[in-house]
Amino acid sequence: MASSLTRSLLRASNRCSLTSSSTLELSQWGFSCSFSKLSSSAKKSEREEGVVVPEVETEVSDVPTSGISRPLSEILRELNKRVPDSLIRVRMESGFNAKYVPWHVVNRIMNLHAPEWSGEVRSITYSADGKSVSVVYRVTLYGTDAEIYRESTGTASVEDTSYGDPVQKAEAMAFRRACARLGLGLHLYHEDLS
Repeated sequence: MASSLTRSLLRASNRCSLTSSSTLELSQWGFSCSFSKLSSSAKKSEREEGVVVPEVETEVSDVPTSGISRPLSEILRELNKRVPDSLIRVRMESGFNAKYVPWHVVNRIMNLHAPEWSGEVRSITYSADGKSVSVVYRVTLYGTDAEIYRESTGTASVEDTSYGDPVQKAEAMAFRRACARLGLGLHLYHEDLS
C-alpha cells in the first residue's frame, strides 16, 4: 500500500513535463525519486526513426518508497531518527511548555517510513465521574520478516474543549504515544527530562 503523499506526488509528476532524467525530491523527509520519461518531442523523433517507444505508464507500484518490503529493523531505524524542529509544536499545559509533533505530521511520517502500518482505537472509556475520557490506541508495523504493535493511552478532560473534541484529543494523544513507543518522536520525551 503506497502512501497518499506518494500518490499525490505521482499525480503531480504526471501533470508536469518530465525530461529524461527528472528528479523529484522531498528533502524535508530525506526522500527522493527519479523518474525517466521521454518528452513528447523525443518520442516523436524516435518514432520517425522507426524505433518503437512504448508508452510509459507510471503506476504507484513503480514509485520507490522507503518502507515497502523492508525488514522491521530498517523501518524502526527510520522511525527512531530525530524529528526536525520545524515539525515540532509547543503547547502550554499546566503552566509548562510541552513539545509535541501534531498527529497529522506523525501520520505523514508513518506513511513515508512505514507504509504498511495500521492503527486502531481499542477502547474509549469515560471516568466514573464523567469528567475525563481515555482512549487506548494500537499501532501495528508490518515488515517483511515480522510485525510488531504498541498500544498507549491518551486522556483528556471532558470540560476542556480548547483543543477541540475531548475524544479526538485523547485519541491523538494515544496515537502519538503509541508511535513514540515505536521510536517516532521519542527524543522529545527525553528532552523533557533534562
